Amino acid sequence: QVQLVESGGGSVQAGGSLRLSCAASGYTYSSNCMGWFRQAPGKEREGVASIYSGSGGTYYTYYADSVKGRFTISQDNTKNTVYLQMNSLKPEDTAMYYCAAVSMGRCGTRWLDAGRYNYWGQGTQVTVSS
Repeated sequence: QVQLVESGGGSVQAGGSLRLSCAASGYTYSSNCMGWFRQAPGKEREGVASIYSGSGGTYYTYYADSVKGRFTISQDNTKNTVYLQMNSLKPEDTAMYYCAAVSMGRCGTRWLDAGRYNYWGQGTQVTVSS
């Protein structure tokens, strides 16, 4: 049974940083696409960042325009954990953040398409105050 567990959320002031973690059990991140999504109250879930680790240790990443240059996605295959480093946080980054993973394979062209992902965590809340 696949289980994804997020941690690292919290409350920070604008300009601050947080690092989210997503630990997987029953699943291997290596050679499979995974991503971070977020959902603010009253808004649709949106893709934030995704990552795919190819052969030879090459990592491919993709970011939403709204977080480029501020967020960094990474993964540690030895710990089966994916991270989202969030810097220069803004109030509009306030949301519940979810990690998600595909059952097998690449992200293809659907890096930030929630429909591409098969497994989801329970979410961790991020609140940024001005």
